[in-house]
Amino acid sequence: MAAAKKPAPKKTTTASKPKPKTSGKKSNRSFGEKVKWFLIKTMLWFFGISIGSVIFFKYVPVPFTPLMLIRAIENKMDGKEVYFDHDWEPIDKISMNLQKAVIASEDGTFLTHNGFDFKALQKAYKSNERGRRIRGGSTISQQTAKNVFLWQGKSYFRKGLEAYFTVLIEIIWGKERIMEVYLNSIEMGDGVYGAYAATEHWYRRDASSLTPMQAAGIAAILPNPRKFKATGSSSYINRRKERIVREMRYVGKINYSGDGK
Repeated sequence: MAAAKKPAPKKTTTASKPKPKTSGKKSNRSFGEKVKWFLIKTMLWFFGISIGSVIFFKYVPVPFTPLMLIRAIENKMDGKEVYFDHDWEPIDKISMNLQKAVIASEDGTFLTHNGFDFKALQKAYKSNERGRRIRGGSTISQQTAKNVFLWQGKSYFRKGLEAYFTVLIEIIWGKERIMEVYLNSIEMGDGVYGAYAATEHWYRRDASSLTPMQAAGIAAILPNPRKFKATGSSSYINRRKERIVREMRYVGKINYSGDGK
């Protein structure tokens, strides 16, 4: 007898479940998370690069600054000769008279403040508020931070970055290194940057052998070194020179080791 065929199993059809709809809130949260992590990574990169660059330039001479590049572009666009003179000079080969002169002229409390002279800032704010000549109130530390790491400008964003880098160089560099970088990077004439180039440009002599009056001449033009001249100066600059020489006497002996760094 033929074996009875087993009935074929019944096919069961299962209805496909609809895919859950992605809620708008979940999508928004996902986008928000991406933005948050992007900002966190950006901040971490910024802190890492900024702190690393400050540590790097604690030991390595600063080859050029943003201002040097900006000035070269400005002269090129104006059809002027692109003149650039900058040589690094260790601080022990820079005249102590020049170090005293810039302290007397630019930042009388440089050796004692922590990067900011709040009294000078308050005076500058009141002077500007009364409509008098615009005053900055920036310390040598702030000027150094701006010259080396930032661009020129008066926006609150740039000033915030300036404050940040000022704190960094005060902590990592110390006063002597700040002064060394300042005197090697600051604009001291049209296309002239640093003490070595400035002393040769204005006085045809070595940076270590400046007299008090010669040092005061360079310090006197710092508000606008492309307009004023350290030699053959106007009566305004000559008065500034005399005042700076008088104030240099009150600076006294410079002791950078007193900042504990």
